[in-house]
Amino acid sequence: MTNFLMLFLQEQQPISTSAERNLLIYMVFVLFILCGFIVVFFIVFQKRKNKLLLDKIAQQQAFDEEIATAQTEIQEQTLKHVGWELHDNVGQLLSYANMQLNMLGALVPENIKGKVDETSNIVKDSLKEVRALSKSLNNEVLLNMGFEDSVSNELNRLKRMKFSSTELEVKGKRKEFSDKKHEIIVFRILQEFFSNTVKYSEAQNLKVTLNYQPEELIITATDDGKGFDMKSAEKGSGLINMKSRAELINAKFDIYSKPNEGVTLTLTYPLG
Repeated sequence: MTNFLMLFLQEQQPISTSAERNLLIYMVFVLFILCGFIVVFFIVFQKRKNKLLLDKIAQQQAFDEEIATAQTEIQEQTLKHVGWELHDNVGQLLSYANMQLNMLGALVPENIKGKVDETSNIVKDSLKEVRALSKSLNNEVLLNMGFEDSVSNELNRLKRMKFSSTELEVKGKRKEFSDKKHEIIVFRILQEFFSNTVKYSEAQNLKVTLNYQPEELIITATDDGKGFDMKSAEKGSGLINMKSRAELINAKFDIYSKPNEGVTLTLTYPLG
């Protein structure tokens, strides 16, 4: 009887071991499937999350670009209106005043005629400045003049107003802007730089270099003013305007200065 029981248990042991092995394999398989499902779920979730974040960033960038474009268009419309007012109203008033002074000059005694002539010349110069300024404010006039002539006209106006010398240097083979609106934006960036130079730099000389490369236009504007410490200088609205406009047209913007070493603006605009 004892031998029979021992034989029965020996025969049942492999069956129990095989069942446990199958159960273990099944559990491992289920665990593997579960882990795979978790990994796939995490990957899909992460991809969807990243896509939503990228979509949100893209939407924000598009919104920012639309706002910047709208602001630029509003500014251009405002400048155009001011340019028209200067040309049509202020310009006409100065022309009328100059005509009246010429008529008065023929009637006054010789001892005060010199003063009348001097005043007349001042009015003529003022009229010339008003007309030059009205041109630089009206984007339609700027487009008709062309980029280089517009920059040259602005430099000549600034020379008459403040500087001892202004210079425009052109290097390389000239290439047209692919987008005329970008031409205006680049000119406005230079105008902002000129404005800051007039207000803060105490410079005597101003130079602009247009370096046409096969794929890009490198614009360098420099003054010989008092400069500033870039580490401690506050970022004013002028610098922010220039940088935001450059970003709007995918141009690389850089400004460099040191105390008593002037300011250098470098703008790299892709022509392709």
